[in-house]
Amino acid sequence: MSTPDPVPSSDFIRNIVEDDNRSGKYDGRVVTRFPPEPNGYLHIGHAKSICLNFGLAAEHAGGICHLRFDDTNPAREDVEYVDSIMEDVRWLGWDWGGHLYYASDYFEQLFDYAVQLIKEGKAYVCDLRAQEMREYRGTLTEPGRDSPHRERSIEENMDLFQQMRDGEFEDGARVLRAKIDMASPNVNLRDPVLYRILNTEHHRTGAQWCIYPTYDFAHGQSDSIEKITHSVCTLEFEDHRPLYDWFLDELDVYHPQQIEFARLNISYTTLSKRRLRELVEEGYVTGWNDPRMPTLSGLRRRGYTPLSIRNFCDRVGVAKRNSIVDLALLEHSVREDLNQTSPRVMAVLKPLRVVIDNYPEEQTQEFEAVNNPEDPSMGSRKVPFSRVIYVEQDDFREDPPRRFYRLSPGREVRLRYACYITCVSVVKDETTGEVVELHCTYDPESLGGSSPDGRRVQATLHWVSAAHAVDAEVRLYEHLFVTPEPGSGEDDDADYKSDLNPDSLTVLTSCKVEPSLAGAVRGSRYQFERQGYFCVDTVDSTNGNLVFNRTVPLRDSWARIEQAGKQG
Repeated sequence: MSTPDPVPSSDFIRNIVEDDNRSGKYDGRVVTRFPPEPNGYLHIGHAKSICLNFGLAAEHAGGICHLRFDDTNPAREDVEYVDSIMEDVRWLGWDWGGHLYYASDYFEQLFDYAVQLIKEGKAYVCDLRAQEMREYRGTLTEPGRDSPHRERSIEENMDLFQQMRDGEFEDGARVLRAKIDMASPNVNLRDPVLYRILNTEHHRTGAQWCIYPTYDFAHGQSDSIEKITHSVCTLEFEDHRPLYDWFLDELDVYHPQQIEFARLNISYTTLSKRRLRELVEEGYVTGWNDPRMPTLSGLRRRGYTPLSIRNFCDRVGVAKRNSIVDLALLEHSVREDLNQTSPRVMAVLKPLRVVIDNYPEEQTQEFEAVNNPEDPSMGSRKVPFSRVIYVEQDDFREDPPRRFYRLSPGREVRLRYACYITCVSVVKDETTGEVVELHCTYDPESLGGSSPDGRRVQATLHWVSAAHAVDAEVRLYEHLFVTPEPGSGEDDDADYKSDLNPDSLTVLTSCKVEPSLAGAVRGSRYQFERQGYFCVDTVDSTNGNLVFNRTVPLRDSWARIEQAGKQG
C-alpha cells in the first residue's frame, strides 16, 4: 500500500484504533474499507473518507484497506461509476492492492444469512406496499404498528422468500423484513427491510438475481465476511449502528466495530450525490467532470492536485460534530501546492494592443524568465519581445483613480523581464470610444527590467509579444453557488437550484499566451503571472486549440481596493 504525505495528526478514531491495538482486541490487526456505492462519481467529501480509511491502514504495520463496491441497487449503478471510482482513488495516491471486493460477491452468502434469520423466527415476508409500510412505521413520537403479516409461520416465510428469489412476484409486491421491535424509539429498528424485489439486471451478476439486499443488511455482513476491524462511516449512520450490531449479533458472526465521524461540508457547494446527479442530468453543468463540480474528476480537470486535496483533508481533521468548512481553505491548499510546483508563464486574458514607437520594427530579442522562483532547479526560459505587445485591458486607465499605479497617459511602468515603457498616446474606437491601442516609448537603458539610474516604478506588468503570441481559450470558474449554504431555506430541495451562480463560468476566447505554451500537454499546470493558477483542459484542449481552466486566482490587492471604493 502506498503511503502519501502528509502524515495526519491524531484524532478520536486513531485513538480508538490505538487503544484496540494495545488491548489486543483484533489481535493487532487493522483492516479498514472504503465502500462507495457505484451510483455516481466521487466528490471531495469522499476524499476525506478515502484518506481516513486508507490512512488508518497505512499507519499500522500490516494494515490493509479494502476497496469495496456496495453494489446492491442495480437500478442506479453502472460500470462507468465503478471505473471512475477506481481511477479517483488511484489518483489520490492510494492503492488497494489485491483487496478489491463487491457486495455482489456475497449475494449467495447474504441470502443464506437471511434464510438463517427466517428459520430462527427473526425475519418475515411482508406484503405491505411502501406507502402502507411508512404508515405502519409510526413517527419519532409515536410507536409503529405490527404488520398484519408479522406472525407468518417459518414455513410460509421460507416458501414466500424462495418464490421472491425465483422471480414469481412483481417489483414492490413483497419484502423481507427483520422482526425486531415496532415500538423501538430508534425507528431504524422497527422491522427494517432486508430484501426487496427489483427485476433489474445487475452490472456484474446480470439477471441471476431479482431480489437484492438493502444497504443496512448487506453492509455489516460484508464487513464481517471481510474481517474488517474498524468500520468507519459518517455520522448519518450513527442511528443505524444498533441495527448494524443487531444483525451481526443475531447471526452470531465475526463483529467489526462501527465508528462514525462528521461528514465534510464545504461552503458555496453541495455534496449531496442526489443533487449532483440532478445538476448533471438537468444540464446545469456539462457533466460529472465539469470543473465547477466538487467531484474528484471535476477538481482534477480544474487543476487540483492529489497532494492539495490530501493536505486539505488533513487540515479539516476528523471530528464528531458536523460543521461547514470554508471553501477558501481548499483554495489555500491548492495555491500552496501549486506555488511550489507550477512553472510561471505570461498570458494576457483580455488583450490591449501596445505599440512601442521607438523600438525597431523588425527587431526581436529574447529575455531570460525564471520558471519558478520557489524552485531554482526548474531553471529558466527565453521569452521573445518585439515592437508590438499585448497587455491586460485592466492594466490601463485613461483617467486613473487614486492609488492606481499601472499604465496611464504619461506614466512609466516596468514590463516583466523586459524594460520600462511610458504611455504617450491612446487610440480609441471612433464608434464606441473604447481604447483599442496604446502608443508607448521605451527606455533602451532599461532592457532586462532595470534602469542604470536606479529609478523606481510602482507597477510591473506582464505582457506577450504580438508576433509570437499563441491564441488560447481561457475558462474562468467561480463558486458554483452564490450562497455559502445552498438551499438553506425552508424548502431546501426547491431552493438550492435558485442559489446557482449565473457567473460560475466565464469563457474568454481571444487570449494571448507566450509561445512556450504552444505545445502544452493536457493536464499540465501553470501559474499565469499576476493572474492565478491554470490547467490545460483534459477534454477540450488540442494542439491547435489550447483551452485553459483557471484552478484558483491569485489574491488581487487592487480588486479589493476597487471593490472597497465602490462599496464606500
